[in-house]
Amino acid sequence: MKIARVFPRRTKATPDDDLAFVGEPDMFMRPGEVDEVHVSIAFTWDWKRGNELADAWLKIAPVFIGGPATGEPAGEFVPGRYLRHGFTITSRGCPNHCKHCFVPKRDGAVRELPIHEGWIVQDDNLLACSEKHVLAVFDMLRRQKQPVEFSGGFEARRFQPWHAEALRSLRLYQVFFAYDKPGDFEPLAAAAEICWRAGFKKGTTHSIRAYVLIGYDGDTFDAATMRLEAVLKLGVIPFAMLFRDETHTPDKSWKKFLRQWARPTIICAKVKAA
Repeated sequence: MKIARVFPRRTKATPDDDLAFVGEPDMFMRPGEVDEVHVSIAFTWDWKRGNELADAWLKIAPVFIGGPATGEPAGEFVPGRYLRHGFTITSRGCPNHCKHCFVPKRDGAVRELPIHEGWIVQDDNLLACSEKHVLAVFDMLRRQKQPVEFSGGFEARRFQPWHAEALRSLRLYQVFFAYDKPGDFEPLAAAAEICWRAGFKKGTTHSIRAYVLIGYDGDTFDAATMRLEAVLKLGVIPFAMLFRDETHTPDKSWKKFLRQWARPTIICAKVKAA
């Protein structure tokens, strides 16, 4: 079966094969060239655009809408289908119930999947998996020729010294922790200390990093700056993540603030200054 996968926007994770499309069908696409069209919507704010694309592709083949934004449980991971080659997902779900996260509502508690080859790990909460599964994932990653990235993030509360030693055995590009709420800072500081004791160097651009949530209801520029600078003082490179959902759209001033804490060159300058 030939399946055209359609995406509202291009990201670094968007597949780049001949059956992956961003936007409407081009003028050369004819009905019957594919058997199905899957419109994949990753972000809730892309719902309108996703539905527009679904209407546009109906003239080509039957259309199905899916993706994380739908809230429907995700199925088995198929390499290269909805994420480009190199991305892998070895588990879905999370046992936590964080305020700003809909993963547990969508996929429930963590469940382990078959491990497919890849070097960019996109699991919701890999460290919530069994030790056997986590070790198997690290074994797979040691076989990769490309630098490894844990873009899905690690939960700092679950991070242990043996995890740091396992990271040291990889050709690591970067691993992300998360600082979404005030109670996340102390576990982040403890995880960072484990990394330094294992031999990681503080303040290196592509190693130990942390997503820092900003711009949610009640947040201020001063408070967000304090959180980001506190992460820097730990020796961890922060990456600001602007809160957004179907009911909350950040204004331009927050987007301008975000650029100062999301661009690697600017963050590197802040590291040197610190």
